[in-house]
Amino acid sequence: MTDIILRHCRLPDEVDIAIENGRISHIAPKIEAAAAQEIDCAGKLVTPPFVESHIHLDSVLAAGQPRFNQSGTLFEGIQIWGERKQSLTAADVKQRARQALELMATHGVLYVRTHVDVTEPRLIALDALLELREEVRDWTTLQIVAFPQDGVYSRPENEELLEEALRRGADAVGGIPHYELTREDGVRSVQRVFDLAEQYDRLIDIHCDEVDDDQSRFVEVMIAEAIKRGNGERVSASHTTAFGSYNDSYAFKLMGFLRRTNINFIANPLINITLQGRMDTYPKRRGLTRIKELWQNGSNVSLGQDCIYDPWYIFGTGSMIGVAHMTVHLAQMTGLPEIDACFDMIGINGAKSLHIQDYGIKEGNPANIVILDAPDAFNALRFQSIPLMVISQGKIIARNQPAVLSWLNP
Repeated sequence: MTDIILRHCRLPDEVDIAIENGRISHIAPKIEAAAAQEIDCAGKLVTPPFVESHIHLDSVLAAGQPRFNQSGTLFEGIQIWGERKQSLTAADVKQRARQALELMATHGVLYVRTHVDVTEPRLIALDALLELREEVRDWTTLQIVAFPQDGVYSRPENEELLEEALRRGADAVGGIPHYELTREDGVRSVQRVFDLAEQYDRLIDIHCDEVDDDQSRFVEVMIAEAIKRGNGERVSASHTTAFGSYNDSYAFKLMGFLRRTNINFIANPLINITLQGRMDTYPKRRGLTRIKELWQNGSNVSLGQDCIYDPWYIFGTGSMIGVAHMTVHLAQMTGLPEIDACFDMIGINGAKSLHIQDYGIKEGNPANIVILDAPDAFNALRFQSIPLMVISQGKIIARNQPAVLSWLNP
């Protein structure tokens, strides 16, 4: 007898899925076996868990502490967080981060890459999230990026703090070259990040060109380093919003260089449509990287929420469906294949960015499964569906009751 059989799953054909000892043991049109528990999915879409490719768990749920961001800018958010992080404690970070992870899990998000500020000299948030990574591993996969929020070279101690974070166990190394004191420091910081990644065998995820300035061109430095070192599949460029402000001739040149490497792009449409364009009058820029064009060019593009109720963004629900829904609109990806592509950006594309090796609904893989209240990806995004059920490593960890709308015919 197997543990669980999911009947009538849309995948996209209708199949049964058997789960045993935390793994998917069998997939077939009809499984003739008994199970301790059988669940009728009634033709609903069954999908692998969603992937949150970019969030900051050290700052989640901290909006208004010590004050709210009135200008709505990236830089006021950094200033506010600079004040808030002086009062961090391990218990504070873990409590807020765990609450956010539980919220995301109810929305079917079971793989999360978080950036953590490592320019705070005590590294309190880093140590807290390293502990939390182990505490939640039975139901979610947490990947930690050592992120120098204030820049690698803005203070003498920051470079050593970044390396110490890797020694303590961060999974990836990050940077923020557009926030360094000079263009030259920014270039040097990208090169240093690549050096550290090679030295410690880590992935790379750099906050890159998260400004409207069309002269912020550190993504070309990342592309060049990836080409020279041959490690593009291990490299992610997050945000790259200045890409949307580049003149088309320069952007076209970059697209050509991108075909020589397979670096990943991670867009954060909710936060960047809010933060960017603040200095514009009209027309206001959209504040996004070239999501559609990067996808058309063959680059791997995934999505992140970036923020949930923090000094930069006071909204956020934990739903990656909501992020993909926003992307369809902002990137003007409304053709049916484009809508499917946006759905992939919160699933298989994110898994590729994070280097998840056993992702997907396949026999032998961990039984990490989401049952959506929709028949297909298009309708999941159209109605911003919530998961009916979330299964992690063969255990049901969340059930949700969808809203029921009734016309009373008055």
